[in-house]
Amino acid sequence: MSAFAQRVRRIPLAWPWWMQVLAVFAATRVFTTVVLLLAWRTQVGGAPHSWPHHTRPPLAVFLGRWWDGWWYQQIATGGYPSTLPTGPGGAVERNAWAFFPLYPMLVRAVTAVTGIGGEAAAVTVSVLLAGGAMLVLYRLVEVGAPRAVAARPGLPLATVTLVAVYPTSPVLQLAYTESLALLLLATSLLLVVRRRYWWAMIPVVALGFTRAVTLPMALVVVVHGAIRCRGRRTSPLPRRDLVALVGLTAVACVSGVAWPVIGDWVTKAPDGYLMTQEAWRVHRGVGPFDGWARLATMPWWLAVLVLGTLATLIALLASRSARRLGPELYAWSAGYVLYLVVVSDLITSLLRFLMLAFPLGAVTVGLVTTPPRRAGRWFALVVVCSLVLQVAWVWVIWRDLPASHHVGAP
Repeated sequence: MSAFAQRVRRIPLAWPWWMQVLAVFAATRVFTTVVLLLAWRTQVGGAPHSWPHHTRPPLAVFLGRWWDGWWYQQIATGGYPSTLPTGPGGAVERNAWAFFPLYPMLVRAVTAVTGIGGEAAAVTVSVLLAGGAMLVLYRLVEVGAPRAVAARPGLPLATVTLVAVYPTSPVLQLAYTESLALLLLATSLLLVVRRRYWWAMIPVVALGFTRAVTLPMALVVVVHGAIRCRGRRTSPLPRRDLVALVGLTAVACVSGVAWPVIGDWVTKAPDGYLMTQEAWRVHRGVGPFDGWARLATMPWWLAVLVLGTLATLIALLASRSARRLGPELYAWSAGYVLYLVVVSDLITSLLRFLMLAFPLGAVTVGLVTTPPRRAGRWFALVVVCSLVLQVAWVWVIWRDLPASHHVGAP
């Protein structure tokens, strides 16, 4: 490598950390945008809801009103129904109450303030929130996993990179809640690590109106509190902190059930939220582990793939690299994976849900720490594999939408 090339290569390393993070995020968005545009240009299936079949939609519709984006647009423009729609047999049909309100309300606010269309507003909100999430995520890994960072220098930026190239990361620039959820989750964890418990209540409450992922946060707070209680001889636990920890745990629990309770109250339908969720689970219930009933109907190779993915997650959580995480990041990763196993359905959206287990990105990077050259090759291999899988995911989910598909998998 020439001296000039070496100097050019070192330039980004001299940038402030936040510039490096945003540069990585921008570069990955360029790649993802190209993949999405290619999928749009070659789209072959039908289209969701009322869009004419066998025609390519406008790009704004493709980016801001596809799959779940259609539901968020309905909520942003018309809100939620006061009664649950039912079919001829009396069963509750799919409706907006399955989708949480904070993201579409932000889209509505941006539309009202700027005057731009709803689709453009949705994409703008997602991209800006995702950029903010990357910055907070970097600081969280730096502060919340010091042992892991010491073992693998550059881990915070590497973790940001893996999240940004994650196979389903295109949703960070589409009409989905992942950007908002990632920002609120990383902020909540960072505030807990920094012992700002009262401030942490704000993003935890907001998270409860973004995605159904708040209950595992209560486990994080309990683990954090238990560690502080155990170490109070060397690091005092003031009464105000103890009160705040109890309050934060209660807030996380209440926030985790607030939206379903509100939906039931507004529609005057007990268990209305659960019945709405059942509308997306034909012939399957919404109880613990009910989603795994789909495993019996899958082709053998797909069932093996699902079980292999679960085994990989367990192996990552049991690895030495995972043990180097801070207790809060480990508790979130383990608690969230267990939560998904218990409550989620075995659908393609599960890959998208796993993005919020982002500390496992740090674990993956930390599987190989020495020598530096070998660690670099391992990181590069993971990035390339993620990008290949991202292309495959977009090609399968975003390019081919048969008219028979149901839109909006919450």
